[in-house]
Amino acid sequence: MDQFISFFADRLPGARTILVAGPVALFWAYLCLYIAGSLKAKRGLKTGYTRKVFHFLVFASVGAIHLAWGLPLVLLFGAATSCVIFYAVLRGRGHLLYDAIGRETDHPHSTLYIIIPYLATLIGGVTSNFLFGPLALTGYLVTGIGDAVGEPVGTRFGRHKYKVPSLVGPRSERSYEGSAAVFLASAFAISLTLLFIFDLALTPRNLVAVPLLALACTVVEAGSPRGWDNLTMQIVPAFLAKLWLS
Repeated sequence: MDQFISFFADRLPGARTILVAGPVALFWAYLCLYIAGSLKAKRGLKTGYTRKVFHFLVFASVGAIHLAWGLPLVLLFGAATSCVIFYAVLRGRGHLLYDAIGRETDHPHSTLYIIIPYLATLIGGVTSNFLFGPLALTGYLVTGIGDAVGEPVGTRFGRHKYKVPSLVGPRSERSYEGSAAVFLASAFAISLTLLFIFDLALTPRNLVAVPLLALACTVVEAGSPRGWDNLTMQIVPAFLAKLWLS
């Protein structure tokens, strides 16, 4: 525990960074959720789509920030995003920000299924950074791209359903079509990180790793309890990438 605390204490942004970059991070986090909410309010998109728009924008932002400025700025953006999410929760149903991520189908547990993915994202990001260092980026992109496409594809094209456990409320449905999209998007995200960002050679061994790791991520996403895939989909890809590279 002491190592865990000291790891993040040493990487907290300084006061000057918070003053300069904090308002920018808060504005961008708000804008990400506002864009998702506007797509629902003005374009009539379903929450299954707008929720993942926010999801993708946040994880893409985290990946870019991690590459450009490192973990201290990721922590700052995470804090800003937390503020925006809790503001949306406080405003509740009927507010543009809340309606972007609060599924009507989750009623009366809509707020719970905003908080659970938030906690899953927080725990997954913190854990993967502590355990796997720069390879946490693999988890960001697999979750941001791979996990983000599953629900919209399932909402639009899902015909073959299967059930997954929920810790609260009824069992949730996913689709094989959505899981297929998770596999393809995860393969893209893993290729992006391992082969291009981390400059692995394009050897047969490394090329074989991409679909194998993507398949493992798809199975993990399919079996994760409802709302907790943001945790498993960050930790598992980072762990598998570290295992493959060791």
